[in-house]
Amino acid sequence: MPMQSQFAQLNEVLAPYPWAYTAIVLSGLLLLAWLANFVTKRILLRGLRQLLQRTALGGAQHDQQVRMQVVPRLANVVPALVIAAGISMVPDLHPQLVAVVKALCQVFVVVTIALAVSKVLDAINRSYERRPDAQNKPIKGYFQVAKIIMFVLVGISVVATLVGAEFLHIVTGLGAMTAVLLLIFQDTILSLVASVQISNDGRVRIGDWIEMPGQNADGDVIDIALHTITVRNWDRTVTTVPTKKLVSDAFKNWRHMSEGGGRRIKRALHIDQRSVRFLEPDEVQRFRCFVLLDDYLDRKEAELNEWNAALAARGAEPVNHRRVTNLGTFRAYVQHYLGSHPGINQDLTLLVRQLQPTETGLPLEIYCFTADTRWAVYEGIQSDIFDHLLAILPEFGLSVFQAHSDAAVEVHLRHLEGDGGVAQPARAFAAAQPSPDAPDAH
Repeated sequence: MPMQSQFAQLNEVLAPYPWAYTAIVLSGLLLLAWLANFVTKRILLRGLRQLLQRTALGGAQHDQQVRMQVVPRLANVVPALVIAAGISMVPDLHPQLVAVVKALCQVFVVVTIALAVSKVLDAINRSYERRPDAQNKPIKGYFQVAKIIMFVLVGISVVATLVGAEFLHIVTGLGAMTAVLLLIFQDTILSLVASVQISNDGRVRIGDWIEMPGQNADGDVIDIALHTITVRNWDRTVTTVPTKKLVSDAFKNWRHMSEGGGRRIKRALHIDQRSVRFLEPDEVQRFRCFVLLDDYLDRKEAELNEWNAALAARGAEPVNHRRVTNLGTFRAYVQHYLGSHPGINQDLTLLVRQLQPTETGLPLEIYCFTADTRWAVYEGIQSDIFDHLLAILPEFGLSVFQAHSDAAVEVHLRHLEGDGGVAQPARAFAAAQPSPDAPDAH
């Protein structure tokens, strides 16, 4: 046994130093664990790549996710097993220390496998969401329930391992204490679960602008605690929202609007429908001075000429001919104006559409997104656009609908007798009023 004799000679040389031999053996164990981790990563990675190419999880994206998240965790199980098996061979270690190291290695293995399984479930869900029917039959909720059950069992297993108790004994004891714990710590448990869920899916972060009318919250999140989330409203007041409310109740988070690079403008001009009419040929020529309307008028003229020529060939009356309207021309102008506006994000939806006519006129809605999401800049861009549209609207022979107020209406009457027809509004208005003492005329 040459190796055993070498170990015996090494032990004799290091006899004056009691901990030297222990340190060398322990270092050798750690080196062996590192080598096992390195080799396992290489083998697991190569095997998983070949396996992924034959499954729905194949592809560069999923391969990278598995490589960066799943494989390192699974590979870390091997060195933990090596340390757990070899720690008892290290000489001069206290038995209690050996037991603690073995327990920690077991806990590490269980937690590592659970985290790897969680990442695998996430990868499977992402692969499933690429299917066309995934929106109609989502499975994310089922995976979330499975992960919750798995981590609860892992937590019980960790506690049982650390205290040296049986797994079933811990489960039985927890079952007896569940009712009492839920009754006493109900709010804390709900808040804790909500905090974990919020941290996991990132639905709310510090600095987010959230809007929650049911809690009178409309502003920036300035603090996230276990039981409450603090919101500084735009009027400089502060609202505290229970953490569980952000899981159970609906709220609006404007973060994605800021990150998306566009803030929506959705506002309508209410056109007086009595001002909508056909354009005369000279008016169409006058509109050609608008650079934004050149392409529209050329395309519209070719379309209408073709349509009307077909009607004329059939002997239809001129009343059946199609003509350009001032409202359609204005709508095309607004579309091209927004399409060339530097403050509008051209990569997002841009619409100029008519809505259902109402008693307040015909709504012509502007639907687009600004390129800057800052509040003051957004309001400035929106105001500038509608300032321009309201000012240029009369050029198209259109007018906006505006209801009259209930203030007294000034009546101007022209006196037809005397003064050469000069207006006599005061006298005429007074003469037109009945005397207070006069009987009602019927």
